[in-house]
Amino acid sequence: MLIVKKFGGTSVANKERIFNVAGRCIEEYKKGNDVVVVLSAMGKYTDELITMAKDINEKPPKREMDMLFTIGEQMSVALMSMAFDKLGVPSVSLNAFQVAMHTTSVHGNARLKRIDTERIKRELENHKIVVVTGFQGVNKYDDYTTLGRGGSDTTAVALAAALHADACEIYTDVDGVYTADPRKVPTARKLKEITYDEMLDLATLGAGVLHNRSVEMAKKYGVPLVVRSSLNTSEGTVVKEEVTVERMLISGVALDTDAVRIAVIGLKDTPGVAFRLFDVLAKKNINVDVILQSIGRAGTKDISFTVDDKDLDDAMAVLDENKARLGYQELHSERNIAKLSIVGAGMMSNPGVAAKMFESLYNEGVNINMISTSEIRVTVLINEKDGVRAMNAVHDAFNLAD
Repeated sequence: MLIVKKFGGTSVANKERIFNVAGRCIEEYKKGNDVVVVLSAMGKYTDELITMAKDINEKPPKREMDMLFTIGEQMSVALMSMAFDKLGVPSVSLNAFQVAMHTTSVHGNARLKRIDTERIKRELENHKIVVVTGFQGVNKYDDYTTLGRGGSDTTAVALAAALHADACEIYTDVDGVYTADPRKVPTARKLKEITYDEMLDLATLGAGVLHNRSVEMAKKYGVPLVVRSSLNTSEGTVVKEEVTVERMLISGVALDTDAVRIAVIGLKDTPGVAFRLFDVLAKKNINVDVILQSIGRAGTKDISFTVDDKDLDDAMAVLDENKARLGYQELHSERNIAKLSIVGAGMMSNPGVAAKMFESLYNEGVNINMISTSEIRVTVLINEKDGVRAMNAVHDAFNLAD
């Protein structure tokens, strides 16, 4: 069997945890399995690098940030390979150039295009554990790129798909996928199984357990995922196409406090205005989520939408540059907001789900600013200060408690 194991930053945060991970991988190796290990940077090291960069330059170039970020994963894989050597097991650490992992050229949020697997296969044939840097790639200009926060998950799934692995295991600091973040909702319950679609929505909406593009890729290539803790041996959560247990009405509640709202006021109420607005944002690789358009009045309309906090400055700048072309009157932004979402395939056949969510928020005195829905999710925009309280109220309303 070929098994890909990904370990997050907390799993390799210090010497003891590095040797703990090494021991778990060696157990698999001694069963006769091929093992590929994908690692994130140690602990909060990436945050430390950001602090160092901002101390030098408040708005550092994205290319140079990617160059800086790759240090974290390279340190992790080198130290891990040294631990394997200490324990008497052959291994080799490889970075994005040595594999190689080809990506698009969007610094800070690149997408994997293809992976050259020859080097990894050769090392596996020599009975070595292969330790690979997560989160990073190489573009057509031979520059380092990074895949966005949590991108090591995507590296692991992509490797599992490219190598036709028998299993892809994502190890983190929680025991699996929960009905809500257990650090914010103490009564959250661990799920035994969840579908790709539900997990993708939860990941996109702020659940934080898995990188959303890793789930997208796992669904596309049929890679079964298992999310489990690196700190114990309990069973995790399986992410797959179909679940065998009775489908719950709601699978989870997610809270995203990294969203900001932009309001474009006084746009001409004519065909093509929305296209031009979102086209200029798309050309800057800025993802837009919740969108609300007002009813036209006096020949104008307003459009509000959310973007990730890290994209706010770029979004405001590009909209300001294109003010004459777009023809709006005012531009506003708001940071102190949060996106609260419920996700579950069961809501497709059950009317009244949104009403129950809104009722629970009303009972808590939480005001809703914007609403967005799909077949399997309902998302509302609320004040950030109400986020955790609202999350717990909605979680309780749907009886998701353990």
